[in-house]
Amino acid sequence: MIRNTYPGKFIVIEGLDGSGQSTQAAKLANFLQKNTKTHLTKEPTPSLIGGLIRSQLNHDWKSSPECFQLLFCADRAYHLEKEIIPLLEKGVNVVCDRYFFSTVSYGSLDIKDRDWLLELNKNFLLPDLTILLKVPAKICLQRIYQSRYDIALFEKEELLTRVAKNFDKLAEEFENVVVVNGEKSIEEVFEDIKRAINKLL
Repeated sequence: MIRNTYPGKFIVIEGLDGSGQSTQAAKLANFLQKNTKTHLTKEPTPSLIGGLIRSQLNHDWKSSPECFQLLFCADRAYHLEKEIIPLLEKGVNVVCDRYFFSTVSYGSLDIKDRDWLLELNKNFLLPDLTILLKVPAKICLQRIYQSRYDIALFEKEELLTRVAKNFDKLAEEFENVVVVNGEKSIEEVFEDIKRAINKLL
């Protein structure tokens, strides 16, 4: 992947569905905004491509696993070109809820050629910091069932356990990754995230 040479910092929050990554991404963006310009974004994006992805996650239509992962990468390319990089160029920090760790970790469930998935992402921007929230799949599913009625494509314990192992493997392979215990309270998790951010900034 390509190192970030822009003035702004690119920070990604990753984790299983139900790990709290969206909550923590929002808290982090609000925290950073107090001292420096910061933008919160997420993947899939609200773009046309992102809409196709969310539609498949909600079982509205189905494609091959390869087609699905190519959609994720097309959405990411659009995201970087139209939103993330222009902001980083201006010195704005970007906090992203999910990025390539998620597509590789979830995509590896159906695609055996993991190297192909990594190759698809090799020319994308490497985050300055990736924070991986580590929460057992069983707890994630309990949180999901408490907060919503519809369960998306990958939200089953056996599958999420496999995804968690994929996340762990990526965390060992890539630099600038901090693993945070996401089982703590929201505020305790955020304190751990702030410590990682203070080292970066």
